[in-house]
Amino acid sequence: MTDDVRNIVLGVIAAGISGSLGWLARTYLLRRKLRRKQAFFGLPAHSECLLVVNRYAGAEGSVHRYDVFALLELSALIKDCAANAQIVTHDVAQQGFGERTEFCVGGPTSNQRMAAHLRTLLPGVRINTDPEPGPDRVAFQIGSERYRLEPGISEYVLLARLTGGQDARPVFLFCGQRAITNQAATRYVSRHYEKLLRKHGNKSFALLLKVVNSQAYGPDVVEVVGDVTRAAQAPVPTAPPSHRAGGS
Repeated sequence: MTDDVRNIVLGVIAAGISGSLGWLARTYLLRRKLRRKQAFFGLPAHSECLLVVNRYAGAEGSVHRYDVFALLELSALIKDCAANAQIVTHDVAQQGFGERTEFCVGGPTSNQRMAAHLRTLLPGVRINTDPEPGPDRVAFQIGSERYRLEPGISEYVLLARLTGGQDARPVFLFCGQRAITNQAATRYVSRHYEKLLRKHGNKSFALLLKVVNSQAYGPDVVEVVGDVTRAAQAPVPTAPPSHRAGGS
């Protein structure tokens, strides 16, 4: 074998080894990324999760199209994790939480289960459910701060990942002032889960997001107002009972 042939053979072998190592490294990184994603969402391969669907106000049994888009965002995420989803309507999801991951979509006026989750898991959140029009309709009260709806201009949505214990599967809440904000929150968590994982790990958190100018940009322009976990989980202080002076 001449030196030229030997060099060619060695070059081919080196290229093959380098390519194999590169493929193994990429495969390892992709699998590691998938495992981290599955852990964050509580969706190991072939596991079952729950998609709780709200209803479209004024149309019994139907779902707003933006909430359908939100469910499609979540369905793609679940498929990426090689998990399976069961879709149930909010009024028949009468079961506990923690045994399997749950994604709950919609505000308390259209989703009874969301209302129950807020009372149980985020008692510091108050949402005005008065159907009468007014400046505080569907306004969020979190701690001492109030967040009013400006339709199409400035709209808020609560994105929360909550667990009932170390080994419990998480509950994800997408609680918006309008249906388009629910889709914005599902899209946000799908795109930014790695950032959320780095910051919060697999712990509970609640973020308040603002959807900016949805009438022009749809659900794509989202700002993080802040981490409201502490205020949302703290019970609202009850007013002391009043005592009326009475004569004897």
